[in-house]
Amino acid sequence: MSPEKAAKVKAKKAKAAPKTGAAINPSLYDIVLAPLITEKATLASEFNQVTFRVALKATKPQIKQAVEALFKVNVTRVNTLITKGKTKRFRGRLGTRGDVKKAIVTLAAGQSIDVTTGL
Repeated sequence: MSPEKAAKVKAKKAKAAPKTGAAINPSLYDIVLAPLITEKATLASEFNQVTFRVALKATKPQIKQAVEALFKVNVTRVNTLITKGKTKRFRGRLGTRGDVKKAIVTLAAGQSIDVTTGL
């Protein structure tokens, strides 16, 4: 390939606009299920932390990748915890609530997520 032709190919590639609004992988919505809006989670927002309910089998790297892709923010740390389901009575019968996994996501300085609005 001649140097002139190579220069034209490079110029053509440079002119191509990057994809804006690229499609988000739908499986990311299976990892991050919902934001948790509690008194404790609201207090943590002062320290750039957001709390989400996540899938039980989700790992910390998967949670980090999902939050960064869905909300376009930088995540510095992910802490997880599993709340075991309680045994409760419903109409006289014993039942067990499901286990819940929570992720406390720390964002980079100067970034935030408004959990009151949808995606």
